[in-house]
Amino acid sequence: MKIVFTAKGTEWDSMMDPRFGRTEFILMYNDEKDEFTYTDNRDVANEAHGAGPRTAQRLFELNPEVLITGNGPGGNAATVLEKSGMKIFVGAGQMTVKEAFEAYKKGELKLF
Repeated sequence: MKIVFTAKGTEWDSMMDPRFGRTEFILMYNDEKDEFTYTDNRDVANEAHGAGPRTAQRLFELNPEVLITGNGPGGNAATVLEKSGMKIFVGAGQMTVKEAFEAYKKGELKLF
C-alpha cells in the first residue's frame, strides 16, 4: 500500500505540514517495498490560486491509496481527490511523519 504524508521535511522524524495545498513536501511510504520517497512541492508556495489542485495532481501521479495530512484539502482539491477513491485522514498536523503513521495504524486519525 502507498501512503502519502504532507510534511515539512523529507525524513520519518520530519514534522507534518498541516496544510495540504501548500505543503512543502509530499512523502510517500510504500509498505510492500518498505520504501520511502518524497516529492518537493515548494514551488507552489507563492501561487496566488490553485495550489491545492496542483498538489492534488501530484498525488494522482503518485497514485497512493491513503493521504495523511493535518487540516485536509480545500474545496476544489477535496472534490478532485474524493473522486479518485483515495482515503484521506486528517488530524496529524502537530505530529512527526512517524507519529502520524503510527496514529493511522492505530485508527487514531479522523477520516476526512
